[in-house]
Amino acid sequence: QVDVVESGGGLAQAGGSLRLSCVASGSTFSDDAMGWFRHSPGKEREFVAAIGWRDGKTFYADSVKGRFTISGDNAENAVYLQMNSLKPEDTAIYYCNAAASADGFTWYAQYNYWGQGTQVTVSS
Repeated sequence: QVDVVESGGGLAQAGGSLRLSCVASGSTFSDDAMGWFRHSPGKEREFVAAIGWRDGKTFYADSVKGRFTISGDNAENAVYLQMNSLKPEDTAIYYCNAAASADGFTWYAQYNYWGQGTQVTVSS
């Protein structure tokens, strides 16, 4: 299995900011893109953002466009998610994983293994 560690979550007020970090080893960063996904209890995991390792192109779910920014540091095997203008509906556990898309709009995780994630809680 891959080694993926997420960090940076915490409690924020609506309108606040958090910056998430993901550090990975193994096969995860051998893939073309890395992404952030989030999961709320009782709901399916959903795609948040992705970044291509080779071209640096970024993609975002409509729900976070204009608020979140994904970036990567290939040399450090790290990917980040700057989260601004947080909303209560952003509350979830956030995970990173290799990501792929057939059309550049719908994204899915490449690996069944998920790290521990990092909890983001946004209060009003």
